[in-house]
Amino acid sequence: MLQVLSSAWALLLGMGLLMVGNGLQGTLLGVRGQIEDFSTLQMSFVMSAYFVGFLGGSRLAPEMIRRVGHVRVFAALASFISAVMIMYPLLTDPVAWALGRVIIGFCFSGVYVTAESWLNNAASNENRGQALSLYMIVQMTGIVSAQALMLVGDPAGYESFVIASIFVSVSFAPILLSISPTPSFDTTKPMTLKQLMNASPLGCVGMLLLGGVFSAQFTMAAVYGAEAGLSVVEISTFVASFYIGALVLQYPLGWLSDRFDRRITILFGAAVGGTSALVGLFFGFSMPILLSTAFVIGGMSNPLYSMLIAYTNDYLEYEDMAAASGGLIFINGLGAIAGPLITGWLMGSGVFGPQGFFLFIATLLFAVAVYAAYRMTQRAYVVVDETASIAPIYPTSSPVALEVAQEVVIEAAQDEAETTQESA
Repeated sequence: MLQVLSSAWALLLGMGLLMVGNGLQGTLLGVRGQIEDFSTLQMSFVMSAYFVGFLGGSRLAPEMIRRVGHVRVFAALASFISAVMIMYPLLTDPVAWALGRVIIGFCFSGVYVTAESWLNNAASNENRGQALSLYMIVQMTGIVSAQALMLVGDPAGYESFVIASIFVSVSFAPILLSISPTPSFDTTKPMTLKQLMNASPLGCVGMLLLGGVFSAQFTMAAVYGAEAGLSVVEISTFVASFYIGALVLQYPLGWLSDRFDRRITILFGAAVGGTSALVGLFFGFSMPILLSTAFVIGGMSNPLYSMLIAYTNDYLEYEDMAAASGGLIFINGLGAIAGPLITGWLMGSGVFGPQGFFLFIATLLFAVAVYAAYRMTQRAYVVVDETASIAPIYPTSSPVALEVAQEVVIEAAQDEAETTQESA
């Protein structure tokens, strides 16, 4: 771990600051939208726009990097992010915000692709898994820390938007000044969606549904808090609880996933998360209950991302694992785009109101659990000794991080095979 810190501290510091800026602007918009009297449906379009840009960036950023290099792409995207964050309080219009979110989603996706390829280059075969784990911890810590900054400025003013812009701008200094040389960049051509579906129906369906769950957490939790009449302090704590749960429960669920039929752990995680969402739906009228449900939902749903990838890998050859990354990211992105739109529609209806937030999450998580149970009747499970270990990965990451995770799995499996052959 110390070796990873010594070789990639600048990257990790920069990414931590970047995630603070990203986490702050997401929560801030949810609160400011309510202050500006934007309807829930309008805010759902604003929030969904981020994932439209993110999905587009994950497809186009690699080509941009190949054309002009890491440093130029990094610097250009950074300037756009900072500019858009300052634009929000100046142009308080849902259409302008939606366009800004498309730009920010695209830019953040490109930044992640660039930074994560640098991380992969800085790591060695021996510490790549540790580097990835540390990177994921930094990501979640940055988002959680951002929620505390909601208390620094008035969401009705411009100070908080400037703070978010400053964090993003400063985040690039350690990365651009300390990391050298820039790595070569190459991406794997993704598998077709049909090939992925044939290899792992549960992996594909689960990733689609989980995209909606994650996007609802990441973008609509603050909107829910504002619509439910929570204070700024309560909203920031509520949003943070999702990511604290993800940070705390990622390893325990991953450990279980490596030791049992993965479909059981996927079913368990989805069912517990869905049940917690139902608690929030029917009893979420006090802060202790809201924080507890958010912790459990985040703690159960976010690790499902890693588990579904690992489950898909169980039915792929090593040479196909990296190629599957692009398809899984694309499927998850489609669900993420639809998530805020459907959540906003439910929350804006006169039937469910703000509680539609929990209804949407509960429905999708129970759908994952039911489909996992169904797939258990259609296919024999893979013997635990023949499965690859799970690699920590969160939905906030780009295709590059997912490919790095796949490399970690492949290298670990190959090392284990060599050790087995030598002992035989």
